[in-house]
Amino acid sequence: QVQLVESGGGLVQPGGSLRLSCAASGRIFSIYDMGWYRQAPGEQRELVASITRGGTTIYADSVKDRFTISRDNSKNTAFLQMNSLKPEETAVYYCNAQVQTRSMGRSNDYWGQGTQVTVSP
Repeated sequence: QVQLVESGGGLVQPGGSLRLSCAASGRIFSIYDMGWYRQAPGEQRELVASITRGGTTIYADSVKDRFTISRDNSKNTAFLQMNSLKPEETAVYYCNAQVQTRSMGRSNDYWGQGTQVTVSP
């Protein structure tokens, strides 16, 4: 019904940068909040950043001033610019979106399949 596809992950050295993208497709009437989460091996999934349809953002304290979340509502796409990456930020990064699929329906949560980010020398 709704698919979220992340891209942009990969291997980067400490201090480097990556830009993740999340494209939503399928039966979409409107997308409300979009967010990026990450999950390291043996750890719980945690919120990295989120953005409302109007552009209000929330960041985890650990990424403030280094990561920037943005979105293009016309393309149903969200982005995460990650700068000054640290080894401990190695994780699978997931995109999340609250999607309304019908004009009179409520929104539901959808997740992407995740993209691996590895920060290593």
